[in-house]
This record gives sequence, structure tokens and C-alpha cells, in this order.
Amino acid sequence: LDNPAGAPHRRSPYYSQVARAEPPAGSALLFVSGQIAAGDSLAEQSRGVFETLAALLAAHGASLADVINIRTYLTDISELEQYGAVRREFLTGTPPTSMTFEVPRLFRPEARIEIEVVAAVPAAG
Repeated sequence: LDNPAGAPHRRSPYYSQVARAEPPAGSALLFVSGQIAAGDSLAEQSRGVFETLAALLAAHGASLADVINIRTYLTDISELEQYGAVRREFLTGTPPTSMTFEVPRLFRPEARIEIEVVAAVPAAG
């Protein structure tokens, strides 16, 4: 992950502008579909999504530290700070590349957030 010299200055320390993945033999890229979670608040739903993502990644020998790209869909962008606080609890290392979108609704009416990720999975062994 990199924020190279000469590139426009990023507006936040919570994402990287570039992620280079050259998986060695036995490694792979893991594409995880968008996930939602139950909960009354956006923070509860965000926490549930990250817990699900962590479990899905772990099942394939990876962790949230291996995430190189994250896409987040929020139904209310004014709740971005609430989501960001939870995200920082789970993504503690070098930040992945990132995109966040406000959408009018998600496929489940009660869902306020959906997150999908790409992870660079280390070689087994």
C-alpha cells in the first residue's frame, strides 16, 4: 500500500491511494461479497459486518489485516463518522484503498450499511 510522492495529498489517513498486490506462488486474491448485519444503530450494524468479514477471511487463511480494498455503501452519509469509528477498531494496520458511497437503499430495508472487500491472502505454510 502506498501514497506515492507526486500524487495528490489524500484527505484522510484512513485509506491508501494505491495498493499493489503481487501474490507469490500459493497466494491468492480473495473477493468477499457485500455483507450486511442486524442491529439498531449504524455502529451495531458496522460492527456486525466487520465480524462477519473477519470470519469469512479467517476461513480462507486471511484476516482483516490482509484487506487491500474496501467498498462501503451507506444509506445516510451523515453517519460516516459513526461508521469510521467502528472501521478504525477493526482495520488497525496500513489502511486499504477505499471507496464509500451513499445509496438510497440496500436490498434489505433494515440494512443501513453494506461492505465488500478484497484481500491478498498469504500463501499457506
